[in-house]
Amino acid sequence: MTGQTGRIAKRERATSESKVTLELNLDGTGQHDISTTVPFYDHMLTAFARHSLIDLDVRAEGDTHIDVHHTVEDTAIVLGQALRDALGDKAGIVRYGEATVPLDEALAHAVVDVSGRPYFLHTGEPAGQEYVLIGGHFTGSLTAHVLESIAHHAGLTMHVRVLGGRDPHHIAEAQFKAVARALRTAVAHDPRERGVPSTKGAL
Repeated sequence: MTGQTGRIAKRERATSESKVTLELNLDGTGQHDISTTVPFYDHMLTAFARHSLIDLDVRAEGDTHIDVHHTVEDTAIVLGQALRDALGDKAGIVRYGEATVPLDEALAHAVVDVSGRPYFLHTGEPAGQEYVLIGGHFTGSLTAHVLESIAHHAGLTMHVRVLGGRDPHHIAEAQFKAVARALRTAVAHDPRERGVPSTKGAL
């Protein structure tokens, strides 16, 4: 898929631990239909869709009786793969995007480069955030793990910094929204860009 129309992708993943089906449209309006069996993750992916304006349809189930980790991780992997597919040759995109997003006392900053070079840097979460159970199931450490999985499988360079926050829910949600807003800019059509935005001619 190339250019700025029809940037739609569908991906599936099935293992002994989870089954995921995901479809997205980069040129959507943020419509979403999401069910991962992990309520807080559904909430985060809903926020991601709404603020990136990427239409997102997700169905996931897995061995959540053991831990939600497998289902959460595998969904993030498939989301990253679908983003990469939908971006195609990346011709005509802005490429870079950044956003700083508050949620009450929490503040997160994200920078995205649709570089084709997977890299993820994550800093600033308060001590103990990684151990907190949010919504009773979603461990705080999964926020960084989800974003890293998306970046790796989509071929993104992504920097995420938590600039402040106390409430674990707010800290996680501000990060998802900041990444969504940064990605929204990065994948958007640049009317002045006639090719791939790189001196190498490829991303």
